[in-house]
Amino acid sequence: MTEFSSQTIKNELLKDLNAVVHEGEQLLKSVVDEGGDQANALRAKMESNLKAAKNKLRQIEGSAIETTKTAVRATDNYVHENPWRVIGVSVAIGAVIGLLLYSCCNERSGSSSRCKIL
Repeated sequence: MTEFSSQTIKNELLKDLNAVVHEGEQLLKSVVDEGGDQANALRAKMESNLKAAKNKLRQIEGSAIETTKTAVRATDNYVHENPWRVIGVSVAIGAVIGLLLYSCCNERSGSSSRCKIL
């Protein structure tokens, strides 16, 4: 799924959900004012739109799950194919974090308080 298509789907979903909310507000006003056939027609239309919105949410959820699974598989394959490269990057990241913590603690060591990073 591309960035453009996922944004388009999100926009369509928001539009559908806004329509459901709007119809719900109309339904409440109609029930308070008149009731009867108009309320039943609005209720049926709202239920139909709500089902459509739920179906789109399920489609988006399925697409997100599939995209996540693909990313996990690709990462797993990369780690298995290049274990030393991954270890090297992990060590480098750990060293950078360690240096940052060390420099932060050294700046605070001049004062009487202990180094409180977390």
